[in-house]
Amino acid sequence: MSEATTPLRTRFCEMLDIQYPIVQTGMGWVSYPRLTAATSNAGGFGILASATMTLQELEQNIAETKSMTDRPFGVNMRGDQPDVDARVALMIREGIKLASFAGPPSRKVIDRLKENGILSMPTIGMPRHAQKMQEWGVDALIAQGHEGGGHTGPVPTSILLPEVCANTDIPVLGAGGFRNGRGLAAALAYGADGIAMGTRFLLTQESGVPDHIKAQYLQTNLRGTVVTEAIDGAPQRVIQTALVQRLESSSYIVRFFSAIKNAWVFRKITHQPFLETIKEAMAMKKTRELSFAELAMAANAPMLTRATMVDGNLDAGILPTGQVTGAIDQLPTVAELLAEIVTDAEKQLARFQR
Repeated sequence: MSEATTPLRTRFCEMLDIQYPIVQTGMGWVSYPRLTAATSNAGGFGILASATMTLQELEQNIAETKSMTDRPFGVNMRGDQPDVDARVALMIREGIKLASFAGPPSRKVIDRLKENGILSMPTIGMPRHAQKMQEWGVDALIAQGHEGGGHTGPVPTSILLPEVCANTDIPVLGAGGFRNGRGLAAALAYGADGIAMGTRFLLTQESGVPDHIKAQYLQTNLRGTVVTEAIDGAPQRVIQTALVQRLESSSYIVRFFSAIKNAWVFRKITHQPFLETIKEAMAMKKTRELSFAELAMAANAPMLTRATMVDGNLDAGILPTGQVTGAIDQLPTVAELLAEIVTDAEKQLARFQR
């Protein structure tokens, strides 16, 4: 079967000029140049995670990624960041192919990206959100089901994905529970144009997460994750650790003051001026309709994630993950992973052509 006629050559591939409809999502503290470039070089589409980067760091990371690949890659960011206009300007200047968003970007941001030839792709967790984003003019969607890692919605992938595909006419990628070729074939059968994976790419050789942290993921079984609001006030899937159990059993007041402390440390690590921190907090409060107590908890999450993903501190951090971590037991290279997924997907799809 030629590349031109294979079912794996979807609209999403055509849109981005990539070989396979497989996306490595923008995971904070994880999706750095080495992993992003490796994904694009292997025929997929890598995405840098910029929400935990300063503007200057993002510029440096884009340059580093370009030095490692001549293939297209994207940048993930928060639509409510105070410097979102500057980040968009940087992406325009650098010729970035696609901007992805963990939440809904504003219509103004979508329009500016479109006017400058940059594709936009938000992640949604409910069918009605997909329809709204399409009306606003986004180019593609990631439909993440309840199985997904980090912040996640209540609807399972097996229900969400076909509903979104049936009610939109732009490319949709499935996320939440995908790790292999069978999953890719299933997503295509649901009507999707590909899959987006976080945890599966986190558990590769090119991922910069410390080895002993990766080992913790590999040791986690299918029942070893939990969706909790104790970290930042929003449902987030993480590995069930002693720290998470303590957070869930702690009083709201204790979590609040812990969050204030961690938010201050996070500000010093990112070298963000105090006024910028306040400005960003107010923007987040407005777009997410958070109380000041919930806002402090939301600011806590990046520090807890960094403690594990960068510092390798299991006792002081959290491990965002998809439920699929319980079904993963190997750490392949990105090239090996994509080759295995593609081979398996083609094998599964061939069964329906006999």
